[in-house]
Amino acid sequence: MHSLVQPHAWVVLKLPSGNLRALQVTPNTTISLGKYGAFPSNLIIHRPYHLTYELQDKRPGENFNRLRIVPASELYSDILSSDTSTGSPEGATPTGNDGDDGDNALPTNIEYSLVDPESGAVVAQTNRAELDASARQTLSAEEIEALKKDGTDAGRDLIAKLMLSHTAIDQKTEYSLAKYKLLKTKKYIRRVCVLPMDVPMLTHWQLEAKDPSKILDMREEMIALLGCWANVHYGGEDKCENNDIPAIGNTEQEDSEQTPGRWLVVDDVGGLLVAAMAERMGILYQPETGPVENEKETVPPSAHQEPPTNTGNEHDHPDTEMVDQGQDTTEPKSPQVEKRNEGGNTRPYDPKPPYAHSNTITVIHANQQPNLAFLRDYNFDIINPTLTPDHPLASRLMTLSWLQLVEPELDPTYTANLPDVSLEVLRTWKANRRGTYHRKRRRWIRIKHIVDTTRKGEFSGLVVASTMDPISIMRHAVPLLAGGAPIAIYSQSIEPLTALVDCYSIARRAAWVSNPPDEVVGKTPEELEQWPGTDEFPLNPSLVLGASLQTSRVRKWQVLPGRTHPLMTSRGGAEGYVFTAWRVKPAEGKVEARGKPRSKKRKLEEPAKE
Repeated sequence: MHSLVQPHAWVVLKLPSGNLRALQVTPNTTISLGKYGAFPSNLIIHRPYHLTYELQDKRPGENFNRLRIVPASELYSDILSSDTSTGSPEGATPTGNDGDDGDNALPTNIEYSLVDPESGAVVAQTNRAELDASARQTLSAEEIEALKKDGTDAGRDLIAKLMLSHTAIDQKTEYSLAKYKLLKTKKYIRRVCVLPMDVPMLTHWQLEAKDPSKILDMREEMIALLGCWANVHYGGEDKCENNDIPAIGNTEQEDSEQTPGRWLVVDDVGGLLVAAMAERMGILYQPETGPVENEKETVPPSAHQEPPTNTGNEHDHPDTEMVDQGQDTTEPKSPQVEKRNEGGNTRPYDPKPPYAHSNTITVIHANQQPNLAFLRDYNFDIINPTLTPDHPLASRLMTLSWLQLVEPELDPTYTANLPDVSLEVLRTWKANRRGTYHRKRRRWIRIKHIVDTTRKGEFSGLVVASTMDPISIMRHAVPLLAGGAPIAIYSQSIEPLTALVDCYSIARRAAWVSNPPDEVVGKTPEELEQWPGTDEFPLNPSLVLGASLQTSRVRKWQVLPGRTHPLMTSRGGAEGYVFTAWRVKPAEGKVEARGKPRSKKRKLEEPAKE
């Protein structure tokens, strides 16, 4: 995860009201926050995350707001002042002079004054005799709207006038006054906090602000459970990245070597599960762009510097534009090396599949194209991965359909093997025909590599978040796992997972061993793994051990004397359950347990004689 805001990165802006706004930080543009104002995007690029900015007043001749970083002492001034104050409410000081002298002393003819807790200076003051006793808030709606349009001092003047115009401000308790000030501050203060678009934030934003059904009501704690039980972690460097380009079909040596760090995924939550796994594996975020020596050129001006007058001018940051153009033109080309075929003619080598052999994610989907839309928030588009060739997911995320996995001979793309064409014939073709041939050839090589490596199996784990029947998923996915590989399946309801746990129960496994079905008698272990199942045994219960079911939910509690209970405002939705198990390899032949039996009763040792 980057510590600084990168150009074209997706971020979340937390407004004072608590609302979240997700947007892409495009250089040389203006970010509008509605009633709070607008500011140039260059002011937050290459700045740290989790900073709170205050939108200052517009200067004469400028149509945007400058930003000021709010220090921590000012953000937590209410808490710090409440710790030091023992008498009066925070931010409000009743009449009376305790012997303080100087300019900050409160006048004696003022009944109520508002004092800045940081500096101690009088912010505003009023005379109670001038207020109308028949109204709690003397400011009318028109006057409040006029003050909002003026917007001086980032909204603090409006908050101070609202508090001074309240006729019953002295009747409020310390808690009530703090609550009243907090409500007005959230409504009128012009501040914004820049937060990173990581997986927890994306999950929270989708659950609270968007449609939770798109991610199957999968909460952050359920995503954490899936990652922990599936043991998703960094799988190591790819050993075959720097090797020579192999010929197509000559992959026997690669097939014989087991490559760790390969996970099989069924994602029906828009790519959220893939994003969470990629974050654990260290392949989610794109590397930082731009060399170190150009950072001074690309860093936008601070709030105390003069920002560009035209935020839409593309020539304000020439170095940034040069970096972006360089990325588009530095796409790795397919190496073309000549070789001799049986006929003696020369043709180019087929390009190497652009995928790594370890630390990869293989997604199985049911549609023509996988639905991984949430990966666009991390600058990766699975539909056109060539737009970002330097993204880690471009070489470590592979997708295939269920048809290509179960019956690849029925897939027209997998079976459409284009004939080899010599270089002499290729030179006689037109450019369009030659480009179409190479494009189809590369596509066939890529799909053939994905399907063949997936059907080879030996995956390090299986993670599922889908509405499909988990029994049908396990029937085809379990044979692809290596021995000892963990399995984690998420479901909104408990009924499908309960049926799956029953398929791998101890009773069913004992019945399988003592009285196996007639269909499996005489079959080899490889054939038993591909066994389709019956009504009595939907799955082979000897392939999975330790099947269990669990759930988890983080609840916020109100902790008060005699009133401790969960908050009633928590969101509902599906509870969500996780199935966990481990893939095992059944031992061939008869297994006997040997060893010295232990007596049931322990013999008491005689006390040692002196």
